[in-house]
Parts: sequence; C-alpha cells; structure tokens
Amino acid sequence: MAGDPQALEARIAELETRVAFQEHALAELSDALAEARIEISRYSEALVRASSELHQLRSLMQANDPGDEPPPPHY
Repeated sequence: MAGDPQALEARIAELETRVAFQEHALAELSDALAEARIEISRYSEALVRASSELHQLRSLMQANDPGDEPPPPHY
C-alpha cells in the first residue's frame, strides 16, 4: 500500500472529503450557536421586562390593598 500511488491518492481524497464535511458541519454548528445566542438574548430581555412589570403590578396591588380602604358608608 505504501508504494501504490493510486491507493495513496484514494486515501488522500477520502481524507479531504472528510475534512470538507467536518468544515461544513462546523460552519452549520457555528451558525446555529450564533442564532441560539441571539434567541437567548431576546428571551433574557423579555424576562427582565416581565419581571419588572410583575414587580410594578405587585407594588400597585400592595398600595391598593382593600384592607387599607375605609368601609363603605352604609356600614
């Protein structure tokens, strides 16, 4: 096998094919990772907004506690 140029060329071609496939797969994974990071960033921002809104609503609910209001006049 060491002296057979055709076998050596076939092996080199196979290795080049594998490397090309791996480079393509790596590029796809890199793109997917970039998209996932963008999506995580969007979700993180949405979570921060939702948390802030929830905090504001809780503050409003505590400020408008019905127990703090005087009884209606007919009591």
